[in-house]
Amino acid sequence: MTNLQNTRTQHTMAKAIRPASEYVFTIPDDARRGLARGWLWLGLTALLGSGIFSVLLVLSRTPYLQNLFPVADFFRVALVVHVDLSVLVWFIALAGILWSLNCPTRGMVWGKLAVWLCAAGAALMTLAPFFAHGEAIMSNYIPVLNDPLFLAGLLLIAIGFGILVSRSLLLAPRLGPDFDGGGVLHFGLNAAAISAAMALLAFAWSFGVTPDSLSGKPYFEILFWGGGHALQFTWTLMMLVAWLWLTSAIGGRIPFSPRVALLLFVLALLCVFITPYAYLAYHVASVEHRSLLTWAMRIGGGVSILPMSLAVLIALRSISGPELSEQSRPLRAALVSSVLLFAIGGLIGMFISGNNVKIPAHYHGSIVGVTLAMMGLVYHLLPQLGYGTPGGRLATLQPYVYGSGQLMHIIGLVWSGGYGVQRKVAGAEQVLRSTGEIAGMGLMGLGGLIAIVGGFLFVVVVIRALHDKNKSINKDTK
Repeated sequence: MTNLQNTRTQHTMAKAIRPASEYVFTIPDDARRGLARGWLWLGLTALLGSGIFSVLLVLSRTPYLQNLFPVADFFRVALVVHVDLSVLVWFIALAGILWSLNCPTRGMVWGKLAVWLCAAGAALMTLAPFFAHGEAIMSNYIPVLNDPLFLAGLLLIAIGFGILVSRSLLLAPRLGPDFDGGGVLHFGLNAAAISAAMALLAFAWSFGVTPDSLSGKPYFEILFWGGGHALQFTWTLMMLVAWLWLTSAIGGRIPFSPRVALLLFVLALLCVFITPYAYLAYHVASVEHRSLLTWAMRIGGGVSILPMSLAVLIALRSISGPELSEQSRPLRAALVSSVLLFAIGGLIGMFISGNNVKIPAHYHGSIVGVTLAMMGLVYHLLPQLGYGTPGGRLATLQPYVYGSGQLMHIIGLVWSGGYGVQRKVAGAEQVLRSTGEIAGMGLMGLGGLIAIVGGFLFVVVVIRALHDKNKSINKDTK
């Protein structure tokens, strides 16, 4: 009897000391997988298209090579399409994958409609530079070509995203009192949908109150500022979900309980509710409105990201590289690269002054951190969506190639920013006078080209996994 009591006591103590659960949830084997695969194809196509435009973008800013192009117009058009495909469409597609798996099977017609609307919008935006002649406007968060064809594509994406977010909120799974790590991931995805709804509200609000007298860049800058800030909360919450999920997938144990993780998600979401207050308290064109939204994003992100990233790094320390399976190594590479790039981007953001290329260095680090986390999660989800399993040296090397190229790109921008090189300009407009400025932008160009290679490698690895699925189907047929 005494031995039985001792055993129970030891078991209770072990449960109290050990983190409660793994941060995973089961992928459903029903129509939701097909819907998620549709979003995957959209994201993969958008990433491939953005890579093509990024080649033109990087070459147009690289010393000596830039002279081969009609630089200014070419640079701006390439930048608009590259940013919108690699950030807006890619992240919406990844959100579509995760929210489709997070919801029940009800309302599948609306889910499919959202995919097709976003796909049609992305196609129009990509084709617009070849058939339209609108001005390229470098507005923050969502740059545009001021042309009916491009704007029609953007509107279709907005409608599709609105349907996706509405369905995700209406069918969001409930979190009971006795939740585990999987429940935390569901909550994190629900929180991301709430943040996305707040972003759509901000876009609509800005559209309704922005002065009609404005046009061009001032108009689009005000139109996208509030919603663009709110969207950053959405992508960050998705990244935190990916960090926890990938850590558990490779065998790491997060050193805090699901309740602590849930609290961090709540803290990351809370600051997004400053958005409606900013609209009620200040006019959308005021400095106070812009500043309040900026500080909300800085504070809201840091409160949760720092402890979450430290927890992930602690969990990674307990995992030895040689012990990992071939399938887990690409996940670990993506996770490590994501945490590192996001941290560097955040640090740069703390020391920004002036309107120079340090600003794109900051958001490149942050956005690439999110992208790498999503790449790792795609690798993890591919076999669960019915495709092959990414593995081997190429899949493991890809996140490091992409991450190191982006790191060089960022260092080059910070270096050049120290000399005052301005952002969103190219060619002679950059006014590169000194050797240091030329070297910094040259490093930026080299890093950008390496990152492009890393992006294309991701597409190659995923296409291989898709091909492995097709081969297995053919064998079964025979």
